[in-house]
Order: sequence, then C-alpha cells, then structure tokens
Amino acid sequence: MLDMELVNSRYPRLPSTGLSMRFTRMHLSKWNLSFLAPSSSSCPDDDEPRQQAPYICSAPIKYKFANDSSAGYTKTGKATLKFQLINQRADFSFALFSGGLSNPKLSAVSNIITFANPKAPLYPRLSQGKSWNEMTVTWTSGYNINEAVPFVEWGLKGESQTQSPAGTLTFSRNAMCGAPARTVGWRDPGFIHTSFLKELWPNTPYTYKLGHRLFNGSFIWSKSYYFKSSPYPGEDSLQRVVIFGDMGKAERDGSNEYSNYQPGSLNTTDQLVNDLNNIDIVFHIGDLPYANGYISQWDQFTSQVEPIASAVPYMIGSGNHERDVPGTGSFYDTNDSGGECGVLAETMFYVPAENRAKFWYSTDYGMFHFCIADSEHDWREGSEQYKFIEKCLASADRQKQPWLIFAAHRVLGYSSSYWEDGSYGEPMGRESLQKLWQKYKVDIVFFGHIHNYERTCPIYQNQCVNTERSHYSGTVNGTINIVVGGGGSHLSDFGPVQTSWSLFRDSNYGFGKLTAFNHSSLLFEYKRSSDGKVYDSFTISRDYRDVLACVHDGCEPTTLAT
Repeated sequence: MLDMELVNSRYPRLPSTGLSMRFTRMHLSKWNLSFLAPSSSSCPDDDEPRQQAPYICSAPIKYKFANDSSAGYTKTGKATLKFQLINQRADFSFALFSGGLSNPKLSAVSNIITFANPKAPLYPRLSQGKSWNEMTVTWTSGYNINEAVPFVEWGLKGESQTQSPAGTLTFSRNAMCGAPARTVGWRDPGFIHTSFLKELWPNTPYTYKLGHRLFNGSFIWSKSYYFKSSPYPGEDSLQRVVIFGDMGKAERDGSNEYSNYQPGSLNTTDQLVNDLNNIDIVFHIGDLPYANGYISQWDQFTSQVEPIASAVPYMIGSGNHERDVPGTGSFYDTNDSGGECGVLAETMFYVPAENRAKFWYSTDYGMFHFCIADSEHDWREGSEQYKFIEKCLASADRQKQPWLIFAAHRVLGYSSSYWEDGSYGEPMGRESLQKLWQKYKVDIVFFGHIHNYERTCPIYQNQCVNTERSHYSGTVNGTINIVVGGGGSHLSDFGPVQTSWSLFRDSNYGFGKLTAFNHSSLLFEYKRSSDGKVYDSFTISRDYRDVLACVHDGCEPTTLAT
C-alpha cells in the first residue's frame, strides 16, 4: 500500500524508494489521479474514440479523486491518498489530472516506482486436467522462453519433489478483435505458463512452487503453495463444490478503474477464502473480471482470486464479457467483451476442452460429472456443441457418478428476472436442451448472466414435476434450474410475474455450494456473500434404481423377447 500526499510544492517528484509524492496545486475544483505506465505520455496518433471515462489515450490501472480524502482539498491544496499496487511486470508512475473524468488534463507525472523483480512468477491458478488424476498449474510472468525455462517443482507433502516443464503462451495487440482491447485498453499481458502434473494419487495433499531457470544457471522461485488432488471418479467421500457467475473484481484501496461495476466481488472472494478448508473445487461460469477490453484488469482479477485458485481447481466458463464481438463467430452480435473475443479467457486460464476457443468441456470430480457449455456459441439442436452436450451427458456412469450437473453462462432454462412474461431465458436453449436434460436425467442446471439468485422446482416443459420444496427423493423426472449470477456485479431485479415454478428468489450477492455426502445424499446451499450464511437449501436423496426409472421423455426403448 502506497501513501501519496498532495500539497503545494513547486516541483512534482517522487523518489523511487519513497512512499509519498508532492504535486503543485493547480487551483482546480477536482483532481483525477491515476496510475499510468511510463510510456503513457505519448498517445498513438489515431482517430479511435476514447471508449470510457476517463477519456485519456492510455488506460490507467486505477484512479482516485484527490478530494476524496479531504473535503477541504480545493481550499488547502492538501490531500493524502492510499493505493495498493500489484506486480504487473512493469514500472509504475503516478499522474495528476485536472478537469475531471470528462476532460482530463495532465498536470504532473511522478518518476518511476519499480518492483524488485517485475518479471517474477505470480498468480497461480489450478485446473482439472483432461484426466481425473492430472492437475494443471497456470501462472503469469514476464519471462519469455528465450530468457528462462518455466517449470513447476512439486510432490507429496513432506517428501522429495519433482519438476515438470511448462508450456508458454502469449498474444499481441493484433490478436484483439476490436476496441478498446486494440486501442486504449491494450496492455502487454506478459507470458502465460501451464504445467501438467500427472499420475497424482487420489485425494492426496501436494505442495508446489513455480520456477524459472535463467540461462545463466540461476533460478527464480515463487512462494510455496499446496493443493489436494481429485478423488477417483465414483469415490465415496465428502466432496464440496462452489459454483457462481458474474463476479468481477474490485479494488481494496477504494480506487476506481475502467469498467468498474462489481461492488460485491470482494465479499464473495473473501467468503470463499474464509471457507476454503471446506471447498474442493470452484466453477466460475462466465463473466470473470469484466475487463471489457482493458487488459490490465486480468492481472487485477488473477491477483484477487489467487488465494482460491492456487489451492483448489478454479474451473471457468465463457461469458458474454469474455467472448462476444460482432463478426467473430460469437452467437450474440454484441461487443460485450470489448474486443477481447475470448483470447484473454482462453489464454489466462486452462480448461480441459478439446479446443479452448470452443469453450465447452466435461470434467469429473468424485461422484460428480460436470458438462460445461459455452452459451456464446451455437448450442441449438444439430450444432457441434449440441452434439458435445449430448455425448457428455450420455457418458455419465450414474452408478458411480450419480450427480449429473450442467452449467452455462446465459440462462438457457428458466428465470423470472425483469422480463414481464416471467419466463426469461434464451428460449431456443430451453427448447433444445431440456429434452437432453430430461432424457439423461440431469439433476441440476446452473446459470449466471442474471445477477441474482433463483431456484425452480424440478421442472420439465414449464411444469413442476414435484410438489416438494426442500427435499427431493425418488425418480428423476425433472431438472432443477438455479441462477447463481450474484457473484459481485451490479444486481438484477425480478419481473412482476409470479410463476408457479419459481421457489426462491434473492436479489443479493451470493454463491451456490453442493455437498455430496455419498452416492445417495446431496445438499445444495445458497449463501449470501455479505455474511456467508445459508438463505436457501434443499437435499436430494435417492438410489441408483431411481436414476434408471422410466419417466416421461426419459425412457429407454424396450421390446418383448422372441
């Protein structure tokens, strides 16, 4: 955390080892103070419109108003601000602007603040590999492969360690599909490394640390981290899953940044960190940092979730704010991603997809089988993704993995948010997919995109198929739809229509948690991020024969013996 003091002084100077800075008072009513890269004073000569306030040609990492700390600043010319900096592989400067957000005028720039090693390996994020006994570790550094060899040193806790190599990816400004990612929002992403830790013992604690071997023979190390490997598919043990969407990021120092509208994200992050000993895997189903083309925000986000993602698999889905750009193959013709067109999400995080540009995949965790769809690509019947979804659902061995879960970002099922018909969702998705959910007896489908919480009854074709509200048992004759989009972004309202299938609604920040106690007992809990308390819950109890039972549109064909 850096202290910054603004007082009357003739020259703006900041010693590179100091924590305070002084600026000349310019007799203006408002100040805009922002972090900039050292090269920010030279603007590209282009006609691109400035995308979003503040309207300057190089996106600040973050900014504050000088008079936020002192109401009398405009009279005294003195204020103190505090900023928290994270390592983003470059030097930082402070800049002082007059004119407010709408007409910023550069008044002064400090000299440079430098991190001890700007290239250091940072922000590890775990993910399930393509095999149940494989864990992937992805991280960010400033080292390209012509400077250092990346690897992970890992092993059983307390025993000898081994080293596994890592692959390296990055991307250029030209890989971006539009503004602001190609213009004002562009920032060098560094290098993204992924290592595959294989042949893990099930349910076992491991330690690891990130390494880079420089070509002079020296080593650069991260601190040590830990994780517990996944259970064997079908293993009968306590297994706990957290799922939510639309979290975003926010600044602990109270500063602002481009695209800042995720006020609840820190509460959600902190609740998950506090309960990390009771979480085995996390699914963040789309709309991750809401960077919207301001690439520095991905570092801010990976730093925020590091305490979680470095300890348990942090599985992500693709949302409209990661993927959508007109004319790039998105199913929706909007620029919600700010020109990112999926490149950031596909590079910064690993998912066990056959093609990471097509963000659909399956993964197993003990008694759970997950099918994660990409709502930003076509999922209608006959499409490539529809075929994947059916194959994923059909591949679940329900005797070993009784809990079958489908998740996507957009609501492809049921929600009653702010649309007057009381049945909001992507109707093509509901018509295409609920036949598969019924045929393969999917227990629960999860969605984000709508920034609140809602749970339906077990439903099929707009009808509740069960009169229970909090405990379900017996045959699987309908699928429970749950919206868990209250991870942190601005909240959504519900519409005026009261539907028979909507059992619980809450327009608050929160997340869902699944706990599988064994093959016949599952608990779901909805927790608010503000206090971590449970505000809605239900249980499912059943045996394998209940999954096999014949239900409407979910029966295998039969014939008489001859």
